[in-house]
Amino acid sequence: MSIDFCDTICALATAPGGALGIIRVSGPKAFDAVTAICPVRCSDAAGNTVHYTHIVSPQGEMIDEVMVSIFKAPHSYTGEDSVEISCHGSPYILNKVLELLCANGCRMAKPGEYTQRAFLNGKMDLSQAEAVADLIASSSEASHRIALNQMRGSVSHRLSELRTDLLRLTSLLELELDFSEEDVEFADRSQLLSIAEATATEIARLSDSFADGNALKTGVPVAIIGAPNVGKSTLLNALLRDDKAIVSPVSGTTRDTIEDTLTLGGILFRFIDTAGLRRTDNSIEQMGIERTLRAAKQAHIIIMMTEPGVPYPDIETTPQQHVIKIVNKTEDFQALHGVGLAQLEQQLVAAVPQVADDSVLITNARHKQALDLAYADITAAIASLRSGASGDLVAEHLRLCITHLAEIAGEISSQAVLENIFKNFCVGK
Repeated sequence: MSIDFCDTICALATAPGGALGIIRVSGPKAFDAVTAICPVRCSDAAGNTVHYTHIVSPQGEMIDEVMVSIFKAPHSYTGEDSVEISCHGSPYILNKVLELLCANGCRMAKPGEYTQRAFLNGKMDLSQAEAVADLIASSSEASHRIALNQMRGSVSHRLSELRTDLLRLTSLLELELDFSEEDVEFADRSQLLSIAEATATEIARLSDSFADGNALKTGVPVAIIGAPNVGKSTLLNALLRDDKAIVSPVSGTTRDTIEDTLTLGGILFRFIDTAGLRRTDNSIEQMGIERTLRAAKQAHIIIMMTEPGVPYPDIETTPQQHVIKIVNKTEDFQALHGVGLAQLEQQLVAAVPQVADDSVLITNARHKQALDLAYADITAAIASLRSGASGDLVAEHLRLCITHLAEIAGEISSQAVLENIFKNFCVGK
């Protein structure tokens, strides 16, 4: 999506159907367009002020009583002259105001165009712009906090620190190349190796945080695994406080994965009830068991469930997965009657990393990919340093690492990348 900064754009910034609706106007003619439809002379008014007024048609008909908020460049969301008109939420009123604005020099905004203008005008970098969409879509306290941290620049600031160190070292190496004939060494190799290794460790940590960050953003997957009839579906229903899964004494009732979400302790969990694990000749039940094993591999948390006299399921888990073992139908735990349920919920919350106000977690697949490429380059630089390779080879690996880190913030980005990011925003944002 190419941006023409000569255009003035307008759009409804709130969801239809509410008592109030806010229309955003941004661009070089924003003040003139709004002044043309209401008595407030926006260009003469002070910035960051709110004015009670009314919208009138060219025929003098009053459309609505409104509040007009004025923001003067560069002190606005987009960095441009902007106005927000707070109207009553009537579809007729909102459409009429948009129609009047378009008749006075505006055009309807494209999806994400306000945030894209903010990015292009230097109000935020690309990772912060992407966090705006995540903030709007956040469905739990944890996902909201992560998005808010990123929008405030938690990822940007950390990457900026890494790039600053790498740029300084690259500059010293390149300076050596200018004095190669004098055999001058500006960069201490042991110090360079130490900083490169510390940078590699931090890049790896950020990349690895994607597993937790993406789970907190989309919902932490929890697979309930066990033999048939140990109470897996009963447990799912008890957690959800709903009859989501069919409960039956017949073995093999659940033949597919059943999934639903629940928020506990501000964290969104995706619970997956699975087919019971047992040997069977039934081809349909066998397909359900295969899906159970796949769900177990993808889960962050596995609830291994059994009952007295029945062994725990024999499945492979990874060190990164958190396993909670439950013996159902006992004095300490009875899914059917809710006994032990509160303790299980506490275990689930404790199994998830807590998001502090200063947490730096990666939740975006694009960022994860760029970090992995940066890690490959920094490890290549480390290998070159250890082998005593020339400074120009080391510098080239460092430059590539810096480039991949810069792609996350949008300092280096193609039009195709920008279009793909902003096309998924809602209109008005």
